[in-house]
Amino acid sequence: MTIRPTRRTILGTGSAVALLAGCSKYGDSNNSSSQSASSSPAGTASSTASSTASATASGGAAAGPELAKTSDIPVGGGTIFKEEKVVVTQPEKGEFKAFSAVCTHQGCTVSTVSDGTINCPCHGSKFRITDASVAGGPAPRPLPAEKITVEGNSIRLT
Repeated sequence: MTIRPTRRTILGTGSAVALLAGCSKYGDSNNSSSQSASSSPAGTASSTASSTASATASGGAAAGPELAKTSDIPVGGGTIFKEEKVVVTQPEKGEFKAFSAVCTHQGCTVSTVSDGTINCPCHGSKFRITDASVAGGPAPRPLPAEKITVEGNSIRLT
């Protein structure tokens, strides 16, 4: 006895394949934009944990190599460090914060910082430079904070 596929069987299988393909995760390889500052005061940013200029290594973990100079981070904007997957922002003069540069929606690396937000190129999520809270979806959660230390004019990952 030979079993012949019906139209329902074929369409049902195709739908499952299409559904699985739609759930694939965007990777960092889809984001080929280079690290550069935009013409706006915001520039670009990379994520790390939050820290202020007054926060220095006080009994915490030893600071790593220098990530940037304080003058490299624009006031009201930020800079993305793609290799470290960190964004450092300066919401107000002398206040430095760091967050993960990996979007909480599907893991893309954020690409720009402008108009007070850290922006993901994959699906349009936006995060506030002050606390990385979601300013526009579809991201479900804020960017995680990263730890930095600011000593003099040097910013280091902790």
